Amino acid sequence: MSAGPTAAILVAAGAGTRLGTAVPKALVSLAGTPLLLHALRRLEHVDGLTQIVVAVPPAHRGVVRDLLLAATPCAVPVELVDGGATRQASVAAALAVLDPEADVVLVHDAARALAPTSLAERVATSVRAGHAAVVPGLPVTDTIKRVAPPSGEEEAVLVVDTVDRAELRAVQTPQGFARGALVRAHEVGAARAVDEGAAATDDAGLVEALGEHVWMVPGEELAMKITTARDLEVAALLLAEAS
Repeated sequence: MSAGPTAAILVAAGAGTRLGTAVPKALVSLAGTPLLLHALRRLEHVDGLTQIVVAVPPAHRGVVRDLLLAATPCAVPVELVDGGATRQASVAAALAVLDPEADVVLVHDAARALAPTSLAERVATSVRAGHAAVVPGLPVTDTIKRVAPPSGEEEAVLVVDTVDRAELRAVQTPQGFARGALVRAHEVGAARAVDEGAAATDDAGLVEALGEHVWMVPGEELAMKITTARDLEVAALLLAEAS
């Protein structure tokens, strides 16, 4: 690959209904700082990064703009775009305004606000080594069962088999891509973006659908996803331990 700059997309448009707050998830406070700012502060120091595009809830774009203006200036330019109805649509909207010179794109979720800079750099380095798509992941520690579809009103479902957890990983963000592969993936999969049930839950899945290989690097506990109030409490503990 060429040695062009790296750009990052930060998805922060989710409502976060499972978190049970009155504001979108990205604006929820963790140790006095919104999740969005936690994520930005860790992304901005990635080596070679020249731009961050943040997909925000359209109704809260002004709030996010004011938040950024009041905060310490980011080390790289930050641009805001209105997020879409699905995560996939939000990424596509951000991808459309990325620096045309950027040849590596990191796609990150504000919900994984504590993902360290070193993780993003690990992913970007692997992309620059020649891998079109790279995701971080952690080994699965629970026993995993595959089950049959529910039958009637019965609560119990049939266990079909036990999956070998040695072959499984829990995927995190930021994910990294050669720009061309990510653009093609979103172009081919664009029809899925409008339907929450069909939309891709991660961009690597769209790249896989092209027949491209996806590679994995070790993830980080700090890159946990904050979805519920309990997750927020766990993140606060992890942040305190890391300080």
